[in-house]
Amino acid sequence: MAYQNPVKKIIPSRLETGVQQFLYKHVGKHIPGWMTPNQVTLIGALGGLLAIVSTVLTRLSPWFFLGTIAGLAVHLIADDLDGYVARQRQMASRAGAYFDLITDVLISTFLLIALGFSPYGSLEVMIFAAPVYGIVNVTAMNYILYCNEFLFPRLGPIEAHITYGLVAVLSMLTRGHVLFTLFGVPFRIADLIVSVGLLPMYYEMFRLQIQLFCRLKNQEKP
Repeated sequence: MAYQNPVKKIIPSRLETGVQQFLYKHVGKHIPGWMTPNQVTLIGALGGLLAIVSTVLTRLSPWFFLGTIAGLAVHLIADDLDGYVARQRQMASRAGAYFDLITDVLISTFLLIALGFSPYGSLEVMIFAAPVYGIVNVTAMNYILYCNEFLFPRLGPIEAHITYGLVAVLSMLTRGHVLFTLFGVPFRIADLIVSVGLLPMYYEMFRLQIQLFCRLKNQEKP
């Protein structure tokens, strides 16, 4: 069932916009006509699952990070194209939007948890990172519900996927070597990258929430 009032999509990230336009132009037109947006989302979810399982399996060999990278690539491409298919074929739905967002939340959360339990990341660091993407997406759902806008953070999915991919590549190369210890927590390259990335992500998380709260308060004024 299509939306009666299409959700306004706001993407501050130029990188996100550029990647989406590239995929729409060069990949989107090759998606079979029988494929639904939810099927594209499902393919992305399976890619995310591959990334999570591969990260868990790095306990056996760091080469499993190749599976993490491949899964992330599949998820990123499908995550951008499911909305494109929905709009092009007049199949946009609230259920589809929810399916898309909730799979993103689950994949990001469990990928970070898997990294925290692997020999290449510290759980103490990853537990601070795991909730952030989920909270940002829940905030996005509320923007859709209350403002009819799909507002991406300034650091969106493409930046998150690039960060995860960089973590996978450098972890594979450094073999989980401990760089330093802080308050008894061993910091490896994955912990360092994630910690640096947390600073802007936490800022974005609070900015979007405060911005939405202020907008809703203003709407309530007589």
